Amino acid sequence: MPRPVLLVVMDGVGINPRKEANAVVLARKPFLEKMWERYPVTRIKTSGEDVGLPDGVMGNSEVGHLNIGAGRVVYQPFTRINKAIREKTFASNPEIQRVFSELEDGTLHLMGLLSTGGVHGDIGHVEAILDAAAAAGLKKVVLHPFLDGRDMPPRSGVNLVRRLEEKIAAVGIGRIASLSGRYYAMDRDRRWDRTAKAYEVIVEGRGRWKPNAIEAVEESYSAEVTDEFLLPVRIGPSEKEAGCRIEEGDAVFFWNFRPDRARQMTRALMDPEFDGFARERFPRIHYLGMVVYDENFPLPAAFPPEDLHNVLAQVLSDRGLKQFHTAETEKYAHVTFFLNGGREDVFPGEDRKLIPSPKVATYDLQPEMSAPGVTEAVLEALDRDYDFIIVNYANGDMVGHTGILEAAIRAVEAVDAGVSQIVPKVLEKGGVALVTADHGNAEQMIWYETGEPHTQHTTYDVTFTVCGAGDVSLRSGGRLADIAPTILALLGIEKPPEMTGENLIMTP
Repeated sequence: MPRPVLLVVMDGVGINPRKEANAVVLARKPFLEKMWERYPVTRIKTSGEDVGLPDGVMGNSEVGHLNIGAGRVVYQPFTRINKAIREKTFASNPEIQRVFSELEDGTLHLMGLLSTGGVHGDIGHVEAILDAAAAAGLKKVVLHPFLDGRDMPPRSGVNLVRRLEEKIAAVGIGRIASLSGRYYAMDRDRRWDRTAKAYEVIVEGRGRWKPNAIEAVEESYSAEVTDEFLLPVRIGPSEKEAGCRIEEGDAVFFWNFRPDRARQMTRALMDPEFDGFARERFPRIHYLGMVVYDENFPLPAAFPPEDLHNVLAQVLSDRGLKQFHTAETEKYAHVTFFLNGGREDVFPGEDRKLIPSPKVATYDLQPEMSAPGVTEAVLEALDRDYDFIIVNYANGDMVGHTGILEAAIRAVEAVDAGVSQIVPKVLEKGGVALVTADHGNAEQMIWYETGEPHTQHTTYDVTFTVCGAGDVSLRSGGRLADIAPTILALLGIEKPPEMTGENLIMTP
């Protein structure tokens, strides 16, 4: 059997039939083009029901790596929450009822991403919370929405704020007490100065103010500041009445359904030993997350994770095989926590290496990111006795999110430069390289209807290339859940019954 098997995830590099504003097509990528010509390649699906999301919803890195590692379609919290709302069981969720009952005379603070992008948070979920709160007889409810502009068009937030205000009026409870761009409220890279700006507005009740939410967003647009970067602001008819700071005995319900960008704010709200920035106030509050945001800092969750047994890393570990997982900061959680079925613990025989992401405001300023360091980590690992290696190149996704085509082109070229070094070395060692992606992004950098920057993921398929396994035939119609069974087959390991994905390499 070939050793090692290398899985390369080119994050955010999809297949778009249109060339216009397609950074993947426009980039100079001699190695990838030669690879796609020389080796067997097929297309696999990374969105919608193929990854456990609602039909038509774009995939993302968390969902993608969960499906890759699990070897089965993993039904995502987004899908589970929508099902509960549809079946009218959401309001009776015991954790939701618990946090409502604990409030006594306090205020319920609802915070999360205001979006329909299907990646981190959904406006339909906060609408369901408002319905549940009204049915429970709550009167003191305030909202702290975070605007998207990254997995949504950059100026779509104003219409979602209008929709939220209409819902508030319809249910008869609640008001928008603050607004923030996700750049501040949802940072995940320990840039605590960003988190602090949102915390000051939400918890400490200080900072700038505007009389109403719509005006705040429109003024931001006039200053050429789009949704993602909206500076945190208190909302209210006067400076004295603006906002609604969190007080002792209040409750926070964080409605994001994806963990990574909810962790920092949650730590700031709930961790007595938090030292990311100086907090003037640390009120003792009741708390509920839509999901578990940090296994190392457990807090109540309305939809705790389903237990995933016999994921790829576990199966390899149980067989006594050695494995190596690496990525830079932006995608490190994806090749570890998410790939391993939502587990922080390292399996026996599993080594990891984190390459720090560059500390720049936005990645268009450094499109190569830390790809050279990631490549070096893989090259070093290939000199050791690993059976399986996974590497994620973050560039296509993270630079794709900036909406800047020229930078995204350079990002794809940086990925090509990295892959051109690691794949040949795997082949020299008699191994097999599988080169794919978890979802699309950089292949569409504008909205074709308007010409505006396209900063979100896509629903396009991605390539799956097998290098070094001979002249094999690959199945069509595959999906991310098929990757783990393919890896196990290459290593001569029978897939466990929990894995319902199929080997993408057709047997003669």
